[in-house]
Amino acid sequence: MPHHRLIILGAGTAGLSAYKQASELSEDILLIDPGPLGTTCARVGCMPSKALLQVAREVHASHSLYRRQLLKGPLPALDSAAVMQQVRSLRDRFVSGPVRTVEKMGKHYLQASARFVGPNRIEARSAAGVELFSADAIIVATGSRPVLPPAWQAFGSRVLTSDSLFELPDLPARLAVVGLGALGCELGQALAMLGVQVHAFGRGSARVAGMAQPELSALAQAALAEHFSIHQGHEARLQAADPGLVVEFGEQRIAVDAVLAALGRTPAVEGLNLAALGLPLDERGLPAIDAQSLRAGDTAVFFAGDVNALTPLMHEAADDGRLAAWYALHPEAACLARRTPLAITFTEPQMARCGLGQAELPAGALTGRSNFGTQGRSLIMGQSHGLMLVHADAGGRLIGAEMVCAGAEHLGHELAWLIQRGVDVIEALQLPFYHPVLEEGLRSALQDIRRHLPARERRPDLPLCGQADEGLPGV
Repeated sequence: MPHHRLIILGAGTAGLSAYKQASELSEDILLIDPGPLGTTCARVGCMPSKALLQVAREVHASHSLYRRQLLKGPLPALDSAAVMQQVRSLRDRFVSGPVRTVEKMGKHYLQASARFVGPNRIEARSAAGVELFSADAIIVATGSRPVLPPAWQAFGSRVLTSDSLFELPDLPARLAVVGLGALGCELGQALAMLGVQVHAFGRGSARVAGMAQPELSALAQAALAEHFSIHQGHEARLQAADPGLVVEFGEQRIAVDAVLAALGRTPAVEGLNLAALGLPLDERGLPAIDAQSLRAGDTAVFFAGDVNALTPLMHEAADDGRLAAWYALHPEAACLARRTPLAITFTEPQMARCGLGQAELPAGALTGRSNFGTQGRSLIMGQSHGLMLVHADAGGRLIGAEMVCAGAEHLGHELAWLIQRGVDVIEALQLPFYHPVLEEGLRSALQDIRRHLPARERRPDLPLCGQADEGLPGV
């Protein structure tokens, strides 16, 4: 039986990151994946969805110029088939990178399906037959799959998921989006901007795109409702119709051509035979996984990326892979900290959260507000919805932020960097802010916190002489 120092199951983001990290430490690595190659993000997730969103924004912007009579002449018709083809072309380009990475692995990659036959043994089934392998450590990075209620599977291609949406040759005229998480909100708004009549359904909660802060969630819902209908408070049920489907939602019956199931994703562990690990499994078929080391119980098996269902985001999956590989090859390694949590939803306006949210704040925490509905650059960009909340501890150290505003993808990053570096409000206000930029809205939120600090200096928001020159070459 061939033995390896490390076996990695899955060639997605986590698996490839694990391979890259491990290959710096050992050449005795085997990566097993049945295909198709290409990460979830590149094939069916963040990249094709952002490509669709970009086209949708451009179409929406042209329609806005036309409505404001800044464009003259007849409004051109949208070729939605060409839109979908462009999205697929970009998707294929993004997928080609991970595919090439795996193809370069040579003997270190085996195209096969894998299952455990013991805590440190794998059975791999390929076109060449069945082979057994053992390893000092194994990383499971098999990713996730869309949640699809069993009863909905009977409706066939009329029920879409993110795995099938981008294969549509053309766009439907009427679409129901079931699920108001980040994916449902992004794709629902994009398709509505492209002229699809969209009805979105959420069950039992006013929260949209994971925004837990009530004021921000309400603002996000109001902004999205300008593009598509939002229905909340009941469970959506589907009935067959000719030629589409009917969504039953409380007393409502809404006819659509297709339904997009945006109900989240679940770990892809079918066929792995995780029972062979000898650990209790939960209702998802997973063993208990240590959130820090990603290790399952007392085994040498680690779960990285979406499969562990801890933080299903691409950048977190990449870090999972690096961390799992490091611990797999260094069982006694010192604890590695995680980066400041950061999540972004790419709607218009964008939404972002980093660090702690309002519901998680410690006693004495301070919150600064900034209204982006009146912020100069935001208004120039045509964004009339916007609010940022920035959180600091009682001493003024930045600890979190949440926002629904223009440029949240960048502002969220900037705040996450400040939070991870332990910067306080006074230090942050000494940094440069240009005009007119969206970051001036961040400065307003910081100034709001400063007004509530119990004690502070009254000098201008400028660094002391010598501080501004630190780190500059030749100074």
